[in-house]
Amino acid sequence: MSLNPPSGWETAIERAKSSNIPSVYRILEQYPYIKDLARELRKAKEEVIKNLDHYIEMTRKSVERIGGRFYLANTPQEAREIVGKIVGSGKVIVMSKNNVATETGLRPYLQELGNEVWETDLGEFLVQIANEEPSHILAPALHMTKERIAQVMKEKLGINVQPDPVAIAQVAREFLRDKFMKAQVGITGANAIAADTGAVLLVENEGNIRMTTVVPPVHIVYDGVEKIVPTLYHAVMETLVQAAYAGHYPPTYVNLTAGPSSTGDVEMFRVSPAQGPREFHMVLIDNGRRRAARDPVLWEALLCIRCGRCSMHCPTYWAVGPLFGKPPYTGPMGIPWTAVTRGIEVAGPAAMLCTHSGNCREVCPMNINLPLLIQHIKGEYMKSITK
Repeated sequence: MSLNPPSGWETAIERAKSSNIPSVYRILEQYPYIKDLARELRKAKEEVIKNLDHYIEMTRKSVERIGGRFYLANTPQEAREIVGKIVGSGKVIVMSKNNVATETGLRPYLQELGNEVWETDLGEFLVQIANEEPSHILAPALHMTKERIAQVMKEKLGINVQPDPVAIAQVAREFLRDKFMKAQVGITGANAIAADTGAVLLVENEGNIRMTTVVPPVHIVYDGVEKIVPTLYHAVMETLVQAAYAGHYPPTYVNLTAGPSSTGDVEMFRVSPAQGPREFHMVLIDNGRRRAARDPVLWEALLCIRCGRCSMHCPTYWAVGPLFGKPPYTGPMGIPWTAVTRGIEVAGPAAMLCTHSGNCREVCPMNINLPLLIQHIKGEYMKSITK
């Protein structure tokens, strides 16, 4: 495999590290209770992984009880087709950042059906217009410098913008605002899904997720079964831990969605819909996750909360960027997640790049033994190619 990272990678990663790493350490020092929440969260997520089918069924019943529709997809194709039947064709669709949508090829599939589909997270939007793959689990456009972003916006959208983060964000806001107002469908992922209530928690800073969940008449939650936690209490906990270890605390927005919009203002009788979506759909994807939950080593990968901190401390990722893993799952956590969703044969070559510095385990909020997982994948890959 080629080891040449994207053009401008060295500059981009150094800028990101200098901003993110000190920020996380400041947050953990200022809010010491975050570490306690992380330890409690790990225990809750372990409980779900050990009893995954039970919690999937509990989630299904909860979603249906609050007026939503629940779907379980075993494969990427099945997941895409479920959403395709809900959406149809000729729609304007807005999406929030969603790694599972990238994993399963959802956006191109919906575009092939004749829909206009827009990523609304700034990083994902930039990756979309550049027609590239995401380079970081949390910051998908990490590989793009501000100079290159300005060039891409001019070439792809005909928009002149200064190579300045403030100017770039403002231009994207103006462009996407029109798409939000026209959208008939909003698709989001989930930071956490509460099995006891069917509620979905989403943490963000841009405000695009809040608009995606409220403005269009149809809201589809599309994510992996590992996002389930036992209760709403644990779901809120996960949003706080994820935001802190991602370097943004407190988060600007925490969105809770539980079914379609409703009102109880007439004689206290609850009626749906109200001003928000009239339909709420939850599509959960397996794609290797239930098999991994039974694996004596790989099960631990399902604990990941997608904070991306391991990548910021990884020498291999600093050197080769998104080549360490398979987008959207890059960096140390990307190796086991590529194995879970695509198989050892795909994850193996990237795993061989790991130098086992061990930084990833030291900084992981879930205390996942990533070096052990990667070593396991290396061993299984070597067995497969030497048979």
